[in-house]
Amino acid sequence: MIRKTLMAGAAIAALSAGSAQAQDSAAALEARIAALESRISVLTAEVETARSRQSVQDADISRLDQRTSTPPPPAPAAVPAPAPDGFRIGNNVLRIGGFVKADFIASQYSAGDPANGDPMREFYLPGAIPVGGADESTAADFSARQTRFWLTTEGLVGGHRVGSRIEMDFQVLPGTGDQRTTSPSTPALRRAFVTIDNWLFGQEWTNFQNLAVLPDTADYVGASEGTVFARQVQVRYTRGPFSIAVENPETTVTPYLAATRIVADDNSLPDLTVRYAITRPWGEASIAGLVRQLRYETTGPGAIDSSTFGWGLSAAAKVKMGPRDDLRLMVSGGEGIGRYIGLNFANDAVLDSTGELQAIGVIAGFASFRHIWSPQWRSNLTWSAQNVDNDRTLIGLTTNRSAQSLRGNLIWTPLPAMDVGAELMYGERELESGASGEVTRLQVFAKYGF
Repeated sequence: MIRKTLMAGAAIAALSAGSAQAQDSAAALEARIAALESRISVLTAEVETARSRQSVQDADISRLDQRTSTPPPPAPAAVPAPAPDGFRIGNNVLRIGGFVKADFIASQYSAGDPANGDPMREFYLPGAIPVGGADESTAADFSARQTRFWLTTEGLVGGHRVGSRIEMDFQVLPGTGDQRTTSPSTPALRRAFVTIDNWLFGQEWTNFQNLAVLPDTADYVGASEGTVFARQVQVRYTRGPFSIAVENPETTVTPYLAATRIVADDNSLPDLTVRYAITRPWGEASIAGLVRQLRYETTGPGAIDSSTFGWGLSAAAKVKMGPRDDLRLMVSGGEGIGRYIGLNFANDAVLDSTGELQAIGVIAGFASFRHIWSPQWRSNLTWSAQNVDNDRTLIGLTTNRSAQSLRGNLIWTPLPAMDVGAELMYGERELESGASGEVTRLQVFAKYGF
């Protein structure tokens, strides 16, 4: 009994001791946890403080960089938009353009100088080369009369494409005065027409002519004797490569056994022209035809009332020769078409002994090679000729029989739309009598288009 009592007491004492130890261990653990939490709080505060200091330093560094670094370049000024091409008036866009051209011309004539103010002194007229006079020294002429201006309109009116063009220069009509003082010139109409869809009404280059193949020359007429060249009032219809026109008629007549010219102005039918043009990778070409009435009528004693028909064909081409060069060709021929070729070098018809008109045959042409030396330099070599099939039993011996010319040039383009060039030309004219005249010409020019 005593042993059991002692053992129970020991057990109780042991349990009491274990409970006290457990209580002591729990208290120590709680103390350590509290200390750890306190340390974590301190570390957190230190981290926040460090972050705050770093932000301040970063801001200081940024401000320092802004003060010491090179500022960025200013934004470029806005480039003004290009001026519009023309300006609108109602339903139409109006455009104005042209060019200013100054020429220096030095000419040597084998048979005497043309009179002062003669158009031959300013551009090449094969029919005006002097024949039969005395050789004279070189004649120099300065001119700005080839200066030209134009205005065009285009628009959509009532669902139709409508356009117009008015073009003038100063080359044909002199002004009031002369070269001693103000060297005036009077504006002269070149072209004036309106287009409505495929139709053209007004004064324009003849449909018998192909402008695209004209040589690049200092003289704007260029290969005069071999070129179809006429501007006149017409009504033209164009559809694709085909065009047909009725054009102003006019007949020039050589009197019987004479060499003068009568401008008849007696036609009752318009001239009819047709043309077909193609464009291919090798270049472009065209063929044109002309049918016309020739008529001359007078009144009084020995009255004349005669008419006949004339016809003509013209083929033209511009053929590419390599990547930049080209060859330009034209050949024209027929009967009764003299006023259309070579600036009316030959008349259309001649009167026979009975007062009847006989059509005069002509054949003419040119060849011109253009070589591009560089984007700024180019040259052209051009040959041109015309032969007239006169009936020598009907005409005077001073009638034109043939003409030809040869010219070469060098043209410099220092600026866009600006040309400066020099051209050397030789031309000759021969009469049915065998007499002839020659002209050698140096032409230097400056031209600016706008």
